[in-house]
Amino acid sequence: MSFPRPTTGLIVRNTGSWYQVLTREGETVDCKVKGNFRLRGIRSTNPVAVGDHVELSLAGDGTGLITEIRDRKNYVIRKASNLSKQSHILAANVDLSLLLVTVSRPETSTTFVDRFLASAEAYAIPVVLLFNKVDELTAEEAEKLALLTTLYSGIGYRCLHISALTGAGTEELHQLIKGKVSLLSGHSGVGKSTLLNTLLPGTGQKTAPISEIHQSGMHTTTFSEMFPLPGGGYLIDTPGIKGFGTFDFDKGEVGHYFPEIFRTSADCRFSNCTHRNEPGCAVLKAVEEGHIGLSRYASYLSILDDETEGKYR
Repeated sequence: MSFPRPTTGLIVRNTGSWYQVLTREGETVDCKVKGNFRLRGIRSTNPVAVGDHVELSLAGDGTGLITEIRDRKNYVIRKASNLSKQSHILAANVDLSLLLVTVSRPETSTTFVDRFLASAEAYAIPVVLLFNKVDELTAEEAEKLALLTTLYSGIGYRCLHISALTGAGTEELHQLIKGKVSLLSGHSGVGKSTLLNTLLPGTGQKTAPISEIHQSGMHTTTFSEMFPLPGGGYLIDTPGIKGFGTFDFDKGEVGHYFPEIFRTSADCRFSNCTHRNEPGCAVLKAVEEGHIGLSRYASYLSILDDETEGKYR
C-alpha cells in the first residue's frame, strides 16, 4: 500500500485541466489542484499559474495533488477574456516581461501595449519591448517604428528591434534573459513561436501564417509553458492575447502606472487630479505641448473608463 508523499515543486506547464510540476527531486509530475483550492485568494480562471512554487502530494500512480501555493513575489494578470469579473494570471514570479509587438502584419495597437505596460508597472515587473519583423518593413512602416521607439524609450522602456525569423538583433536579448525568469507575450501572429525557436532551438514550437483577410495571427500556442535556458533561468511562452483588459485597478492610482504621467502629476494644482478637465492640471498641459504622447494619454483615459463602460482591448 502506497501513501501520499509530500514535496515541493515549480509549475512548468498548464494545460487547463492538468499542471506539470518539476519537483525538487527533479521529477516532472502531472498534477491536479485540490478541490477547495479555488476558494482562496483572488477570483481567477486559473488559481495556479506557470511560475508558481507549490506544495504537493505525490500519489502511488505517479500523479500529484497541488495543496498550496507558496507566496508569490509578483504576477502578470489581465481580465479574463469572457468579460467576467474574473482574472487570468499569465505567469507568476517573473523577473522580466518581454512584449513582442509588430508595426504591421499584424499591427499591435498602442492601446494594447500601454495596457500591458501599466499592468506590469502595477506589479513592478520590468518590460522590454521587442519590435519584431523589422526586416519586412516598408519605408512608411520603418518611420512609424522609429516614432514608437522614440516614444517608449523616452518614457524609459528598453526597445529592441529584432527579426525572429532571421535571428537579427537577438544577441542582446540572449544576454538580457540569461539567469532570469522571463515572460514572452504578445498578440497572435507577432512571431512568439518563431522567436522561441530562435532563442531555444529544439523546442519545436509550431508556427502559422498570418490571415491575409484580417491581418491577424492564428493561435499556435494553446497553453503556457516554461522552457529552461542554457545559461540558467526560464523563458515562459504564453498563448497569443487578443486584448488586454486591466484588472482591479484603483482609478486614483492608474496614473501611477504611466511613469511620465506620474512624474508630471507632481505639478498639478490638486493632489487628487484625474487629469481630465481640472484647472491647473500639469498633465493636460504636457499633452497639449507634446511632452506626453497623445496615444499614451488616450490609453490612460481608456483604463479609467474600463469599469464603467466594460471596455476590453
